[in-house]
Amino acid sequence: MAADLTGADSAPTAPQPSAPAAPPLTTAQPHRLRFGFIYGGLAVILVAAVAGVIVFAGRAIHPAPAWSSWKPKGGGQGAAQEIAAHVASTYRLANGDQLVDVISKAPAVSPGSSGTIPIHYIAVRGTKGGQDTVYPASPTNSVMYSLCGLGAACAIATGTPSVARGTLVRREILELALYTFKYVGGIQNVIAFMPPQLGKQAKYVVYLRQSDLQAELSRPLAQTLGAKVPLPKSIPAREVQAIDATTGSRLYSFGVAQAAQGDLVFVLAPITA
Repeated sequence: MAADLTGADSAPTAPQPSAPAAPPLTTAQPHRLRFGFIYGGLAVILVAAVAGVIVFAGRAIHPAPAWSSWKPKGGGQGAAQEIAAHVASTYRLANGDQLVDVISKAPAVSPGSSGTIPIHYIAVRGTKGGQDTVYPASPTNSVMYSLCGLGAACAIATGTPSVARGTLVRREILELALYTFKYVGGIQNVIAFMPPQLGKQAKYVVYLRQSDLQAELSRPLAQTLGAKVPLPKSIPAREVQAIDATTGSRLYSFGVAQAAQGDLVFVLAPITA
């Protein structure tokens, strides 16, 4: 009995199989990095989209200020006529009379009873021996304004000529040009005839190109010219400075020449404002 008990206790125990080793963690790292980059990119896109929605909503709620409180309804030369009528009606003399009437047309001259002849080029004389500059002119890129005071030869019929009144006329020309360049597509040239003194013929124009007024066109009109048109003796100093800066060096005497091929050239010679 003892032998049997002893033999059973001493029998060898069978070895147990060991658990399989866990796979190394490093095999999952490339996939984790890849997904991390994807999720990060999606997060950036989501943030940008949300920011864009916020900006768009902000602009919709608070739109940029309009360039002007009024603008023409039409286009082309029809819009220029609307601009002429609108601007002319707001300029007055001290006695309440309208300063001038404004007539708009395509670039042309009327040398006599033969009718009008289209202008094909604008030639600006160089100053102090400088080079002349020639610009093409046509109904699609140019507008002419005649400021007529309804006196003889379109002189201002009432009141006394003065420097202040001349500045107000140039203010009106500046406003005409700004509206034209802003709202009439394709216009690069504005030529405005100044009313002459009583008893004399018109001999001066203001010539402005769109490139001359880029700064003024990029900000609301009210920042250049106040909404209320002043009388000649009450033009604010800020406006006088803007008027002189834009039109003072662009006042010309004018003449007409005809090229050998028949094209009409509007010749401008600079003068001091």
